[in-house]
Amino acid sequence: MNVQWTSPVTFVRNGRNKRIDSDEPVSKCPRLSESSSDAGYLSSSPGSPVWAAPLSGTPTHQGPSRIGQFLLIPIADRDGVHSALNVHTGEESVCKVFDMVHYQEKIRAHSILPAHRNISHIKDIVLGDRKAYVFLEKDYGDMHMFMKSCKKLDEELASRLFYQVASAVAHCHQMDIVLGDLKLRKFVFSDEKRTQLKLESLEDCHVLEGDSDSMSDKHGCPAYVSPEILNSSGSYSGKQADVWSLGVMLYTLLVGRYPFHDSDPSALFSKIRRGQFCLPDALSPKARCLIRSLLRKEPWERLTAAEILIHPWFHHAQERGSGEQEAGATDQTVPTFCLENNESLFC
Repeated sequence: MNVQWTSPVTFVRNGRNKRIDSDEPVSKCPRLSESSSDAGYLSSSPGSPVWAAPLSGTPTHQGPSRIGQFLLIPIADRDGVHSALNVHTGEESVCKVFDMVHYQEKIRAHSILPAHRNISHIKDIVLGDRKAYVFLEKDYGDMHMFMKSCKKLDEELASRLFYQVASAVAHCHQMDIVLGDLKLRKFVFSDEKRTQLKLESLEDCHVLEGDSDSMSDKHGCPAYVSPEILNSSGSYSGKQADVWSLGVMLYTLLVGRYPFHDSDPSALFSKIRRGQFCLPDALSPKARCLIRSLLRKEPWERLTAAEILIHPWFHHAQERGSGEQEAGATDQTVPTFCLENNESLFC
């Protein structure tokens, strides 16, 4: 296949923008389509949730594909994400596929956001006739799958991982970027030992215009949605909604299940609207304090993402930890919130 070099894309710090003459088939990318079985969708009417239906068709090509010098292999349990191998250099990366008409908007935030150690950056872009292939740094699995293989995390490990998550979100908020559909699946490990996390991508984020973070978008995963999104028919603070989602993530890391969960959508939303949840007695007082400071029903009472980073729990949890815990510990078991049966609700 012929590859034509074009001018570099200004925000691709370590990569180049290439164009290929024609596209070869790759697996369909459900996460980037208008409907996906991976996440729930909320309609503009909070009282009438609309659940995502499975894709009407199945991908016609599930095996490896060749795009220029890259060999693409679909990654199991991560819809629309491919493991990419540069057959010339042997370098591995991750590839996402976008329609040409949408890809510039999907990667727009990367041109605005300064580099951050906990946010993946674009390494390469290959442009075809109909598709754009965006290559990101290689990762070692996402937090969603990690927590499905663990019962829960001790506070020392949870604090090390969650600090990185909050740091990435605070960096985005500082640059007026709201992440919106924020959840464990969005964060991936950048090392084999699974100690370093990165925000996988920014294609679902919202770049704010002006000083207000007021939003009206109702798209998101129901398990992570905030009460004000369900209760309001108008706008809400995007940054404060992100902080609620961070609270759901922290609770899940420490307790081993979501703070609000029910197989019935109406019951789930009712629990979220009430904002009532239980905390195990085994959690330290500072961990309980941080969770309660994030999962507050009133948005303005929540900590900001930047304030999370200075909470004393981080230092306290690492002090009381008894050594480094690795992700593959033999005593970890499948958590209580096994998700296979409710993927439309829990993502």
